[in-house]
Amino acid sequence: MHNIIAIVGMCGVGKSSVSDYLEKKGYKRIYFGGITMEKLKEAGIEVNAENEKMMREHLRQELGMGAYAKILLSRIKASAQEGNTVLDGLYSWDELKVLQEEFKDALTVVAIIADKNIRYRRLEKRNGRALTKEEAIKRDISEIENIAKAGPIAYADYYIDNNQSLDDCYRQLDEILKKREENDNHEH
Repeated sequence: MHNIIAIVGMCGVGKSSVSDYLEKKGYKRIYFGGITMEKLKEAGIEVNAENEKMMREHLRQELGMGAYAKILLSRIKASAQEGNTVLDGLYSWDELKVLQEEFKDALTVVAIIADKNIRYRRLEKRNGRALTKEEAIKRDISEIENIAKAGPIAYADYYIDNNQSLDDCYRQLDEILKKREENDNHEH
């Protein structure tokens, strides 16, 4: 089984940028949010923010808080058999527990952190999915209270401080990948 890296963090920390970077390094990307769109399309329901929220809640009501990990488990397994995999969008503590149970040491959780005000400034400028500071604060609180998003961040294997430039963020990630590789080599 190849490496599986789950990228976690609050909105605006740079999860997509880090996932893009890993993809360029040959990692196959599995985007948790894509499930919401797939399920809406399967049901013939229009894709918009309101319906996305309804679908997320429906899936979690039906399958529990680990719903997205359960739905994606077979895809993640297949991907990890073929090569290194990055999980973009792991949110809840229950999702993390499902994945840890299945993948054990093959799974590495990398949390990206950044000061709130830096995140909020980034979100206001974000292309296509911009949020005002007020919207970002509401989203933060909702994600912490309703989907236990803080658990995987608090329990991560490694942390990247993304208060500076993306280059600095990528440098920290490269150091983590190197440490991970060294650990793998020592265990075999």
